[in-house]
Amino acid sequence: MTQQLTLDSVRVHALSVPLRRPIVAKVGTFEQWPFILIDVRTKEGVVGHSYLEPYVAKAVKPITQVIENIADEFKGKPIAPLDVYGGAMKTLHLNGRQGMTVIALSGLDMAIWDALAKAANLSLASLLGGSPGPIRAYNTNGLWLIPKEEIAAEAKSLVAQGGFKAIKMRLGRATLKDDIEAIRIVRDAVGDDIILMSDFNQGLTLGEALQRMHGLDDQGLYWFEEPIAYDDYEGCAQITREMKTPLSIGENIYGSRDFLKAVNAKAADLFMPDLMRIGGVTGWMRSAAIAGAAGLPLSSHLYSPISAQLLRVSESADWLEWSDWAEPFLAEPFEAKDGHAVVSGKPGNGLAWNEAALKKYAMSR
Repeated sequence: MTQQLTLDSVRVHALSVPLRRPIVAKVGTFEQWPFILIDVRTKEGVVGHSYLEPYVAKAVKPITQVIENIADEFKGKPIAPLDVYGGAMKTLHLNGRQGMTVIALSGLDMAIWDALAKAANLSLASLLGGSPGPIRAYNTNGLWLIPKEEIAAEAKSLVAQGGFKAIKMRLGRATLKDDIEAIRIVRDAVGDDIILMSDFNQGLTLGEALQRMHGLDDQGLYWFEEPIAYDDYEGCAQITREMKTPLSIGENIYGSRDFLKAVNAKAADLFMPDLMRIGGVTGWMRSAAIAGAAGLPLSSHLYSPISAQLLRVSESADWLEWSDWAEPFLAEPFEAKDGHAVVSGKPGNGLAWNEAALKKYAMSR
């Protein structure tokens, strides 16, 4: 029988972690990556863990404040994820259901689900009605807009890191010729049997994207990801209609309602929600049900340990985006082998902190 839990307190750690391979993309260059680690402590002694990746260090303080504000509303009360999620959403109506408010709620939601799974002595996947096991994964940890002479070695390294059968590269270089050349270098380095995804990080206008996508449509890429601004569903739908290469969006969609809007707009062939924006575990499950009913393949964006659990219970699960950015502060890194990540049967979502790392990478707030 699942133990009833009562929220006692919430502890937050702010970290800045160096990236093994710096991000070089249309959105900027990053050598450090900020994290917000969340511990939901219960009166029964069960602690739930989660983390957020807010992209920029300046966002850490306001997000943390919202996390603490939401948590204050539920201290001393029994915690049930759907009740907390629904109650918090009602309080967010006046401040908006996107941006930092939803990000903060997502972090709390993930930690509460972790605590509930631990109280039930079940993995998160098992608590949600699924089972532990493997998920096919692609390596997203490199092939940014780096110099061409570095591409081949990095592509080989990404494949070798976990025996991956699929990797992602970033495109949107100065010219179509440059993008084609970068793809050729990767193909020559890793072979044609490696599946290759592409991401443009919203770096193109619609006109630029249409020209570039048509020029790349015969390159055999698994998907084009976010060539234009994520919320231009009409433009995304036009690209989806015109290209044979599938279009993938979703990492910037906030909540299941906007997810449904994107699906209804036929804005993409494939979707990849991000736990920080989609609404944590609760928002993911609601969106996964929509994708499953629509027959749309569902992949993940970041948050590998938790996303893998959720893909195990998603009807139209496609790919896990595997990232090692959180590895420095995890007590047990979430590894990939032979192109798959494996959800274990351990209770909860699999997260535990390396306490020494929390001190080493602590960010002043």
